[in-house]
Amino acid sequence: MYLEQHGADIELTDEPDRASFRAEHGIPDSVASCHTALVDEYAIEGHVPVGAIVTLLSERPDAVGLALPGMPSDSPGMGGDVSTWEAQPVLLVANNGELLPFDY
Repeated sequence: MYLEQHGADIELTDEPDRASFRAEHGIPDSVASCHTALVDEYAIEGHVPVGAIVTLLSERPDAVGLALPGMPSDSPGMGGDVSTWEAQPVLLVANNGELLPFDY
């Protein structure tokens, strides 16, 4: 898996009610994707590049987490040109639900 290839230890679970799980962790339906991860106290929604996650954990903003809505075909784990993976338009999910561009 993509995150394991970058040194992450992961534990997979299958949440039957993903919408409720996302909502419980502050991820709005408008940025829903196929995967939700919990990293430290942050929620990571979708195929977010590892560089964005590293920046999030380094900067530790007061926020819910990150999202890469949908399933972009050129995002990590989806294939496409690997050189485009770290250029994905990731969003910071603020505590109030606001979605802000996240520079990483």
